[in-house]
Amino acid sequence: MSYELFFDAIEEMIQDVRNTQGDNIKKAAEIIADSIMNGGIIQAFGSGHSYAGAIEIAGRAGGLIPAKVLKEPSGGMYETVEGTGTKFMEDVDIRENDCFVLISNSGRNPMIIEIAEWAKERGNKIIVVTSLDVSKTMTSRHSSGKMLYELADVVLDNRGVEGDAAIELEGMETKVCGTSSITAAILLNATILQSIQIMLDKGYVPPVYMSQNVDGGPEFNKKLVDEYAHRLHRK
Repeated sequence: MSYELFFDAIEEMIQDVRNTQGDNIKKAAEIIADSIMNGGIIQAFGSGHSYAGAIEIAGRAGGLIPAKVLKEPSGGMYETVEGTGTKFMEDVDIRENDCFVLISNSGRNPMIIEIAEWAKERGNKIIVVTSLDVSKTMTSRHSSGKMLYELADVVLDNRGVEGDAAIELEGMETKVCGTSSITAAILLNATILQSIQIMLDKGYVPPVYMSQNVDGGPEFNKKLVDEYAHRLHRK
C-alpha cells in the first residue's frame, strides 16, 4: 500500500536522527538549561511550515513555560525579501540569557538569516534545526552569502532530503510527503526532555505546562505563567 511508504521513510529517518544527533541534542539541551536557569527564555522561530517546529516547543502540555514563538505576521510570504528579518527583529524583546531556536529546512532565505544575525550580534546562543547536507549544497539568498547553519552554536540536523518531500510515485513528476516537520518535532522534544533532566540534576525544577484538559491543569499553569507574563505576552 502506498501509505506504508511514508511510515517506512519516517521510521528510517527517526532511526537516523537517533543514531547521529545525540551529541548535538545534548549540546542544545545545555544551552536551553543554562538559559532557563539564568532567567532567560527560549525564543523560537520558523517560517512557512517550519512554524510547526516553533509551536512544538512553546505553549503546549509537557513543554517549558518560558518559551515564546516569534510570530511573523505575513506567515513567511516575505521570507525571501532581504531586510524583512532585520525589520521584524527591531521590535522583539531580547534579553541577555535568552536562547534562540531557529527552524528552516534549507536555511538559505534572508529573513531567518537576518534573525540569526540579530541574535548573534547580541551574544545570544542559537540552536538551528535544518537539513545540513542539503543546506550545504545550496547557495544563500542573502547578500552576505551566509547560510543559517553557519550562524548556529549547535545544529540539529533533521537528516532531510533535497526538496523535503520523500516519496516517489509512478506518474508523478514531483516527490510527495514532506518530512522535515516530523523529524524537527522529534529532535526538539528530545532536546527539551534532555534540558529538563539537566536542570533537575542541578537541583532546579523547571516550570513545565500541565495539560489544560486535565483537572487542575489551568490552575497549575496560571501560577507559573504569571511569573513569565512580562516576557511571553510581548513581541
